[in-house]
Amino acid sequence: MGKVCLDCGEIIVGRADKKFCNDQCRNNYNNRLNSESSAMVRQVNNALKKNRRILSELNPTDKVTVHKEKLSNLGFNFNYFTHLYTTQKGSTYRFVYEYGYLPLDNDFYMLVVRNKK
Repeated sequence: MGKVCLDCGEIIVGRADKKFCNDQCRNNYNNRLNSESSAMVRQVNNALKKNRRILSELNPTDKVTVHKEKLSNLGFNFNYFTHLYTTQKGSTYRFVYEYGYLPLDNDFYMLVVRNKK
């Protein structure tokens, strides 16, 4: 009995080091193998994209102030951001790519844009 395909279990004909019977089986096997590890990355990327879209819609200019409730109602997730930026005065902005936000008093946030062209 010869080697069998790692995806479908069919007998492989051809080279001795062949692992799959065709490209479809190779793709199925690798997609299944990578899907579990990619799920978390996809979830984080989707949250970041959603946050960026919300910030860009609320801040078409360079700077605007909005209430936390407005961000929350649009589905903004405050747990996901790409980086922090601390000013010389000690204020720490959270950024989602080029869009940043700074917590202010009374649950307001100042939204800013860096390097917008």
